[in-house]
Amino acid sequence: MSIYEYTAKDNAGEIFSGIYEDVSNVSALKVELAKIGYILTGAKKKKAVNPATIKVKQADVVAFGFKFAGMCSAGLSIVQCLDTLEKQTDSETMKYIISDIKKNIETGSSLTDAFNKYRTVFSDFFLGMVEAGESGGRLAESLEISAKHLEKQSDLRMKLKAAFTYPVIVIIMCLLIVTALVIFVVPVFSKIYHQLGVPLPGPTQLLFVSSIIVRHWWPGIIITIGIIPFIYAYLHKNKYLKSKWDHFKFSMPIFGKLYRLVAISQFVRSFAMLITTGVPIIKAFQVATLVANNEKISEMSLDIQKSVQAGNGVAESFGKHKIFPPIIVQLADSGEQAGILGQMLNKGVDFMEKDIDRMTTAMLVKLEPVLTLGMGAVIGLILMAVYLPMFDYMSHLK
Repeated sequence: MSIYEYTAKDNAGEIFSGIYEDVSNVSALKVELAKIGYILTGAKKKKAVNPATIKVKQADVVAFGFKFAGMCSAGLSIVQCLDTLEKQTDSETMKYIISDIKKNIETGSSLTDAFNKYRTVFSDFFLGMVEAGESGGRLAESLEISAKHLEKQSDLRMKLKAAFTYPVIVIIMCLLIVTALVIFVVPVFSKIYHQLGVPLPGPTQLLFVSSIIVRHWWPGIIITIGIIPFIYAYLHKNKYLKSKWDHFKFSMPIFGKLYRLVAISQFVRSFAMLITTGVPIIKAFQVATLVANNEKISEMSLDIQKSVQAGNGVAESFGKHKIFPPIIVQLADSGEQAGILGQMLNKGVDFMEKDIDRMTTAMLVKLEPVLTLGMGAVIGLILMAVYLPMFDYMSHLK
């Protein structure tokens, strides 16, 4: 089966374009389009695309969600919404996805099933909201809530990236400077000391050996660095190792508390928005667990679900786990009593995100001078190791 990019016209004579999958040739494509009342005017074969490997910017997904929600609220049909969005988007990848979703809906697929093919693009939360909106008749509201959720996640991710940009730059600069010293400066001194027959202290010998390894084995070092992401991806797929790593992230020094707050805020925000649109509590917990993507959260969520199914309230179930900040438990209790659990939990997450901002800022205030001093210390130690034999040699000359 092949994929074709085609142009066609409808009964009114309006020409439009799209993408069609799973057809053997142009003749088959013509027949398939004729079934839904379109006349094929041109077709071009495209390379097959694997939905699991498609990458789309989060900003494009958020914009799609808001536009889709607005058009649905205005009373347009789903196909009309998708057709308009396909024409408006500048991203070729997004255009392909929208076209494929529209085609699946036109051939009788449900909206949930059509989106499910691109789960890696739209996330489990988005699909859960689409399913809830489609089954509950509140699609526009569900889409808008999911878009707001994705926007908040994107904002949080951008804040964290911006916050840690400086430390990353400092570390990279330190590595570059050290590499330059080891490759270009150290060999010069090594040659000089060898010719002079100067005895080398331990730090200097270690530095010279490191220089030899880097200069003669650099292809192996580059290959090793290059395969690290693949090793990480492989280990991440191993459930046992992923569980150990996820538990470690919650308890690691310095960054552990920040990571816990981020993971819990994502979990609670997802849960709150899902129940706001009428998703059953247990189903909301299950989807929120997938969004958090952490084995520690998964274990905790399973325990909470059992507690709720046993007749306990959400606030009481949250309170059994110390990982939840007191404000979340208190607001959950107030929300349950007032019948506005989702809204109260969203307010609680807003407070948590402010705590995340303050914690990140405070952490960077402490981290920046430490990194700067650390970089200076590393370079200073290298230079000291280089010049130690020289000082010893000069003292003997006197």
